[in-house]
Amino acid sequence: MRSFLCWVLPLLLVLASVTQGQPTRLFPQPYEPSEPTDLPPPLPPGPPSIFPDCPRECYCPPDFPTALYCDSRNLRKVPLIPPRIHYLYLQNNFISELPLESFKNASGLRWINLDNNRIRKVDQRVLEKLPSLIFLYMEKNQLEEVPSALPKNLEQLRLSQNLISKIPSGVFSKLENLVLLDLQHNRLSDGVLKPDTFQGLKNLMQLNLAHNILRKMPPKVPTAIHQLFLDSNNIETIPNDYFKAFPNLAFIRLNYNKLTDRGLPKNSFNISNLLVLHLSHNKISSVPAINNKLEHLYLNNNSIEKINGTQICPNDLVFHDFSSDLENVPHLRYLRLDGNYLKPPIPLDLMMCFRLLQSVII
Repeated sequence: MRSFLCWVLPLLLVLASVTQGQPTRLFPQPYEPSEPTDLPPPLPPGPPSIFPDCPRECYCPPDFPTALYCDSRNLRKVPLIPPRIHYLYLQNNFISELPLESFKNASGLRWINLDNNRIRKVDQRVLEKLPSLIFLYMEKNQLEEVPSALPKNLEQLRLSQNLISKIPSGVFSKLENLVLLDLQHNRLSDGVLKPDTFQGLKNLMQLNLAHNILRKMPPKVPTAIHQLFLDSNNIETIPNDYFKAFPNLAFIRLNYNKLTDRGLPKNSFNISNLLVLHLSHNKISSVPAINNKLEHLYLNNNSIEKINGTQICPNDLVFHDFSSDLENVPHLRYLRLDGNYLKPPIPLDLMMCFRLLQSVII
């Protein structure tokens, strides 16, 4: 035993002198990827296609020869697009630019989906090469301004969830066929929307400016508009007769703004064709006047303390006999008033006026 200790003790002393002042953990540290985390590798090429011009990193369905599926493949670059392609799917990749070379023979493209990539800017020469383009989807990218030289035949332009804070002058001026413009979840402020910003959009039916930083209603919205989305901004007032300019307007969303009675002229929403009105999560304390065609009214989470059916009934129709006048029956079917300072029961004059009501939430 003594001989064993005589042999072991010197060895321990040597080890102690070597490790003094050194980290006690001697085994290798695990690899930690640099920030930002490295991108996943591109997927391996698929099997050969029946189409010789089909990029190996994409899929060309035999029964849909005008379509090219390059989505969700961890791509960094756009492959060369064959001339026969009309429908191009590039969503859910890591593409940061659109090189002119990739689109040089793709003049027949009608549909491009570039959602969820990393595109910061679009070379206008690329879009000039696409005269037949009708649908352009670029949601969830890193664009800081609306792309220029947009094809004049475009019908839908979806640019939501970008970083857009600039709209170049005249960028929409030639888009007479555009029916849908989606700019929600960007960084648009009042100074960005000029009186001529939407000039030229003669057939625009849906405009989505929700989740921006607007404090005022957008100026000179196209008169053909059917649906207007402005929820989750900082809008405080609506100008007199603002909606009178839109004879076809049927759907308005103004939820999550800063509207008060003071900022709402008496007949702001008393317009002829309005069917659905969203005003929830504001600071409104009285029910605004409505037309008899309105079917859905959302006033939940405001500051309403009382409701007078006689005052809000369109055209003073509370005790009107509708048996021979069904056309003028107020069409309201759904009414939300929860999240206010109201208590049941529902006022009788409210039910007497809106006889088609199917659901009232207080």
